[in-house]
Amino acid sequence: MDNDLYLSSDDKSFDHVYDYYDDGYDDNDDEFIEEPDDADYVEEQDKVTEKVSSCKVITKESLMAAQKNDLQRVMDLLLVKEHYARTLLIHFRWDAYKIVDILFERGKEWLFSAAGVPMAIDNNVQSSLSVVEVTCEICYDDVPVDETTIMDCGHRFCNNCWREHFIVKINEGQSRRITCMAYKCMSICDDGSIRSLVGAQDRGLAEKFDRYLFESYIEDNKLINWCPSVPHCGNAICVEADEYCEVECACGLQFCFNCLTEAHSPCSCLMWRLWTKKSQDESETVNWLTANTKYCPKCHKPVEKNGGCNLVTCVCGQHFCWLCGGATGLIHTWSSIEGHSCGRYKEDQDKKADLARKKHFRYTHYYSRFKAHLHSSSKETELKEKVQEKVGKLESRFQKNPKDFSWVGNGIHRLMRSRRILTNSYPFAYFMFGDELLNEMTQEERQIKQNLFEDHQQQLEANLEKLSKDLEEEFSDYSDDNLCKMKMRITALSDMIDKFCRGLYEFIDNDLLGPVQAIHIIAPYTSNGAEKAATLHGEQPGK
Repeated sequence: MDNDLYLSSDDKSFDHVYDYYDDGYDDNDDEFIEEPDDADYVEEQDKVTEKVSSCKVITKESLMAAQKNDLQRVMDLLLVKEHYARTLLIHFRWDAYKIVDILFERGKEWLFSAAGVPMAIDNNVQSSLSVVEVTCEICYDDVPVDETTIMDCGHRFCNNCWREHFIVKINEGQSRRITCMAYKCMSICDDGSIRSLVGAQDRGLAEKFDRYLFESYIEDNKLINWCPSVPHCGNAICVEADEYCEVECACGLQFCFNCLTEAHSPCSCLMWRLWTKKSQDESETVNWLTANTKYCPKCHKPVEKNGGCNLVTCVCGQHFCWLCGGATGLIHTWSSIEGHSCGRYKEDQDKKADLARKKHFRYTHYYSRFKAHLHSSSKETELKEKVQEKVGKLESRFQKNPKDFSWVGNGIHRLMRSRRILTNSYPFAYFMFGDELLNEMTQEERQIKQNLFEDHQQQLEANLEKLSKDLEEEFSDYSDDNLCKMKMRITALSDMIDKFCRGLYEFIDNDLLGPVQAIHIIAPYTSNGAEKAATLHGEQPGK
């Protein structure tokens, strides 16, 4: 490219870049450092959390337009062709913010080199060639010039060699970054040339190439993910900046944007993955049975020893030695068992069994509470339908003098959102205060923080049960005075539960995760739950 395409920091062509990425922020704006009054604390917190991760739904119809918008922005910024803009965006995972940052920090030459985009293109190479035939340096055949293709990097080979090279790369799944065939040349080939040469022989493969380029906008973009719904709804979700968030697709599915599983905060993605595996294969139960039981040599059922004697008897009547598992007779003395001798009893067996028993009981403690609240959550889904029927009765009752019953809907939504948080707090506690994953705290410090965490849990749980009980009441038949009291009670409980949830997340962020936040990142708390993604109608994601 010509030297005049190098853009300096004071170039006016960068004005639109600052306008786009600035989002109205002013370093001198006092609003960003002003402390809110206590009376407005909850309101201000809601405003902050709502801005944490704005997200949008990209439908199949708007996906192509959104991709073209990103390409056009980079083309306008760097004054490059479309396939180079795509190469840059794919290399930097469609993060236009990162491209701008690198452009200012390291310069255009480093930016282009990292992505495999040539800095200088001689547009006169093709036309200035005077010979009729050239030798292809891949197959070493002499071919007419019009049967060769030269890429922007300056390397020319025959069309047959280019075509075979492209076909192999596409079939290997490397459509997004097909490099030049020349030795040590990392320049990305022009997708127009690829499409033309491959399409001349295999139209279906050319369409496959285009589909790969199109899908890279989702699969290579860390801020866009397909909705994991089954069957797939066909939507993708775009977030503005933070991929560690929980979102709700237009199809109604709520999920973690980072790991594409169900919403699981306050657990980190790693915690949730380990907990899911543990609960599925019941590995703790298996470990305890292995360490604390022996299999009967006759019926092969697990047997637990409940006394000190090493001669045990299975329910099937078979006698066997606890030390080695071998079948024996019934008669035994202090030093021997009839028909059997396998040495002395090993003391570490009891220690091993005791440790396995403690681990199993600890896991059972958290798992049983997790399952109990999960069951309550499913019942509260049914409760939601009953509550809607009660609201319908109230609306019919006050048809002549309509009243606002949104407090009922707010209450049931608060109950369901907070129940999920309480449910997932048990897997979090299992890993946070155990040795399976984290051991950053001393035993004394761990105990103190565990007690504080459990206090938060108990406060949240107690108020959740009160709210659940109130919503189960047949308040549609209450008198006006009692209905007013119920409204005040449900509203107060909803606000209190919101406060306890926020306090739980703040305690986790500030007092528990601390030094391991880089590993265990949790989705931020939002008062309204997983953010509902707005539908994108062809405009730029994030705008």
